[in-house]
Amino acid sequence: MNARFVDTNVLLYAISRADEEQAKRERANAVLRDRGLGLSVQVLQEFYVQATRQTRADAITHQQALQLVEAFMRFQVQETTKALMRAAFATRNRFGISYWDAAIIEAARALGCNLVLSEDLSDGQDYAGVRVENPFAGL
Repeated sequence: MNARFVDTNVLLYAISRADEEQAKRERANAVLRDRGLGLSVQVLQEFYVQATRQTRADAITHQQALQLVEAFMRFQVQETTKALMRAAFATRNRFGISYWDAAIIEAARALGCNLVLSEDLSDGQDYAGVRVENPFAGL
């Protein structure tokens, strides 16, 4: 597939109303205009939790978050499976990253994505054929 996989932070910046995140919001929305993206159930769950978190300055409502999750499902979505979980355990062990980051890498791999767009993982790092790029670098 060679598509790009987006991490949760891309979705969150796309809805940010913070003035200091305007450039990241614009970049995130530009990324999301690409139809050839992939994401995972984990990313959608994390988005929902973080976007509706009461301590978030620009929190959205449950209903708004549900509508956005539905809209994001226009992309290819990788489900969490036992095989994905086991692969994430191995990636976590091999690269010394958190299980949750490893699950992102393995969800991307399962969808055939060779690039993960994320601010949270090491920019430029290659995880056995899945490379990370920070779409917000330099902003």
